[in-house]
Amino acid sequence: MANLATQSNCQAHGIDISLPAVAAAAKRYPAHTWVVANADRFIPYADHSFTKAMSLTARLNPDEFHRVLHPEGQLLIALPAPDDLIQLRGTGRDRVPRTIETFAPKFTLAARHRATTQANLSADAITDLLLSIYRPLQSKPPQPGPVTFSLDLLLFNTRQSPA
Repeated sequence: MANLATQSNCQAHGIDISLPAVAAAAKRYPAHTWVVANADRFIPYADHSFTKAMSLTARLNPDEFHRVLHPEGQLLIALPAPDDLIQLRGTGRDRVPRTIETFAPKFTLAARHRATTQANLSADAITDLLLSIYRPLQSKPPQPGPVTFSLDLLLFNTRQSPA
């Protein structure tokens, strides 16, 4: 998010419930604003504060995103795809249909794309990866090898509220 903001020369605000995650982001990207908050419940910004917003593998709150986005705003949602971390967790579920349905009352789907890559990771890197995500750890020690990272990207336009 911060790299994208820097490249596009815009202000960026990041929200995470994790104090260590916000502290790390603020240290790495001090030019941007970082807030510890539970965006599942409330996004601590005024109505229509943003023209663009992103949600990266987080829980989704369509009402709050709609509230803080400009009436012609856009929202990019990144969801773990079914093959994300497939070597570590097996095949996951397809979250796209439910997400589109959840956002339909307040947003229209503008685009959909899947981004997938693979990396060869050491056992220590896999352990770090598993500790950094909100997913259960494996019962057996991780083995080095290829790991698939895959996200479903959904771009939504704000739907105008009826007058």
